[in-house]
Formats: sequence, structure tokens, C-alpha cells
Amino acid sequence: MTTIKNIFFALLVSIFGLTLANGQCTSDTNFRKPVTETIKNIETIFKITIIDDRGLLKGKELDYADWRIEQGNLEVSLANVLVPFELTYFKQPDGKYQIRKYENHKVSVDKGKERLDYLTTLYSNVSDWEKRKKEIKACMITSFGLDKAPPMPKSKPILTQKRIYKDYSVENIALEILPGVYTTGSIYKPYPLNKKSAIILTPDGHFGDGRYRKDEQYRCAIMAKMGAIVVSYDLFAWGESLLQFPEETHRNSIASTVQVLSGIRLLDYLSTIKNADISRVGVTGGSGGGSHTMFLSALDDRITVSAPVVMVSSHFSGGCPCESGRGIHLCGNGTNNAEISAMMAPKPQLIVSDGKDWTLAVPELEFPFIQRTYELYGKKNLVENAHFAKEGHDFGVSKRMALYPFMAKYLGLDLKKVQNEKGEIDESTCVIEPYDKLYVFGNKAENLPKNALKDIDKLYEMFGEKNLKVYEVKK
Repeated sequence: MTTIKNIFFALLVSIFGLTLANGQCTSDTNFRKPVTETIKNIETIFKITIIDDRGLLKGKELDYADWRIEQGNLEVSLANVLVPFELTYFKQPDGKYQIRKYENHKVSVDKGKERLDYLTTLYSNVSDWEKRKKEIKACMITSFGLDKAPPMPKSKPILTQKRIYKDYSVENIALEILPGVYTTGSIYKPYPLNKKSAIILTPDGHFGDGRYRKDEQYRCAIMAKMGAIVVSYDLFAWGESLLQFPEETHRNSIASTVQVLSGIRLLDYLSTIKNADISRVGVTGGSGGGSHTMFLSALDDRITVSAPVVMVSSHFSGGCPCESGRGIHLCGNGTNNAEISAMMAPKPQLIVSDGKDWTLAVPELEFPFIQRTYELYGKKNLVENAHFAKEGHDFGVSKRMALYPFMAKYLGLDLKKVQNEKGEIDESTCVIEPYDKLYVFGNKAENLPKNALKDIDKLYEMFGEKNLKVYEVKK
């Protein structure tokens, strides 16, 4: 009898369960609707304006769309609706919200502020900050793969004939930083070089014409005339580096590793030059060169003065893999360029920003955050911000005029060497050389070493890695 009751009970449960299941399966709605309609509901509920001027929501539908709205929490509501499509939102300065594709290196300014607010909770004294700084630095070294880099070859650098100009000289250099991998650039020196001189690295950025452009030649020549040994060097797969690696390989993440190594190993070489003063080392670059200015300052303790130009930002870390391709901004469970810039503390740093790119909020947002770190050491006065609200993304003359006195002050350079009778810095005394004079391998690459590596896969293998990037074959 008990067995019959059990069977009957099991049958009822089975039938009842099947009924429920069938009810769910045959439900006539899963509340699916166009995302644009849900976005309109969000606008109404939160009394905001949402812009989709790129048509990213067109044709997209979502199950349980309106159920994803959480009254009282705009950000969560937007994330719930947009994340399934790998979209995000940017809060604009005018208070409107714009729909954009998700990008790991770019968030809105308000998100940048949230991140900085969070980071300030992690340390309130030098001891705690030094621990975090050590953690981030160790992670950056591993992320870049610097701990796996082969030793620098013992080959002598390739140097061209020196050109002599008024108060400075120029010669081009190719330094073998890895087996068969040459970093190319130009060295500007005071002339005559008869006393101990500071060293300044100037990593190139993503500006047109690379290190051949006028503003970079002006910058290097002026600082050499002031008394520094200055080296300007190409990005990976840019300039003469293109003789080894094609342009598309610049967007390999290994580019960031090679560029960091270029700065470190050029400094190794420069420290061996007669009359080079390794106790006075500056670094400055703009855009992508600004990123690598921050990276070198954070990683190499020999850097004593830093001036990142148009790149310090809490909400943008560089869209190129040569800046953000190695995931260094995941270090310390999440960091950003503002915190990496702060790793320079308490040594002198000039942060140059403008009003028409991702550095637009530096005076109100990133600079106070970085100042706070300097203040932990009692050295708040050693970090400065030169902001040009009406200017855009460049290393223009006004930015250079802010740079020169700063470098002179903290590297012990002679600013009077470049001033005219009115006390103005005069760049007209510098010679702008044509491209061919700045080549180290010759006009037809006739001096390219026979061992020059041209295989990106083998470059990865040097670091115990495999190149996973696939290129489209050009026909």
C-alpha cells in the first residue's frame, strides 16, 4: 500500500512539474523589445538625454529589456541594457549621455574621477603608498615582459658622422637592444662637450613625421644648447624601425615592450658617454611618447626629472597597443596613467595638458590627485601643471616654452644659452635637418646590419611568447 501511495505521489509531482515546465516554455512573452524603446524609458525615468548619434543601437533587441531598469540607479540600468552588446555610455560635460562601443582604454571623465576617488582610499601615508608603488612596479615589469628580456648584445652602437651647429652637435644612432633588434634615433649634444652634462630621453609619439618633425628637432636642439645630452628615438615599427618591422606590427603588444626597453637601454649606453652625468636624467615626450615618459619614470629609478606631455589622464590610457596592449593598467587590481604619473613622486615632474583632448580635466582632476601623493612626502611644490585650455593635442611652441625652464631648473641647465636680448627663448638658432640627414642606415638602408631581425614571430619567441596577432594578407 505504501509503495502504491509513493508511486501515486511521484506521478502527481511529475505531472504538476511538467505542467509548470510547459507553462514556462509556452509563455507567449519574454518581454523582448527594441533596445531603443528601453533607452527612451530610461530617459523618462531619470530625466536625462541619451544620444546614439553613431546608430549603435539600431536593430538591437533584448530579452526582459525593461526588467533590467533599476529605478534609482541610472548607471546600473544603463550597464544592464548596454553590456550585452559590448556597448557603454559616456557622460558628456553638458550632462548628456552618449552611447559608445566598449573600449578598455577609454572611459568618461566622471568614471575617471570615480577611479581616482577609490585610489585615494588605498593609501594615506608614505609607507602605504610605497607598498602600492612597489606592487605596481613589479607588476609592470612582469606585464611588459622585461623580466624575460634577453641581455643587451655587446655590439657597439652604429653612429653616423657628427654635424656641428651653433652650440650643439647631432649624430644618428642605431643601438642593438635585443639580438638583431635596433633602436634608431639621433643624439644631440652640447658643443663643445667639455663638462659633465645631464641626459634627456625623448621617446617619440604618434605625431606625423616622427622624430624628423620640426617641433622634436627644436626641442632636442634647444635642450642640447642648454647643456644636456639628448636622445630622440623612433617608435617600434615607425621611422627607420620600419626597415625591420612593417607598419602593421606597431599594433602588436610587443611594441610596448620594445619601446620601454629602448629607453632603458639607450640610457644604459648614454651613461657610458664621456661627460654624461647619470645623476641628472630627464625624460619628456608627447602623446604616445608621454605614455612612455610615465612608464620610464615609474620603472627606472635613474630618472630624476619627468615631463609627460598631453597624456596624463585618469580616463584614457592610449588606444595603441604600444601603450596599453600589455595590460599594465590592470596592475594593483586596477590603476591608470594618473597613478602611474604619481609614481614619479617625490622627484620633479611637469605635467603638460590642454583643453581639447583627454587631458582637458587635468587641473581639476588628475593634477590634485598627483599633488596629494607628492604631499605625502612634503614635496607638493615639486610637481607642476602647465595647462593650455585653448590648445589641442600637440607638442607646440607654448608647451615647449613651459618645458625648457622646468628642465633647466631641475637638471641644472643654462637657460641663458638659448635666450635672446629680450630674455625670450629663441628657437630660430636651431637647424631643421632634412630626413636623409637623420637616417642612421643611409638613404637606401645600405647600412642596415646583416643580422637585423625582420620576423615579428621570432621577436616574441625571445620573450618566451607566441605571436597571436593575425594580419590580413595584402594582395
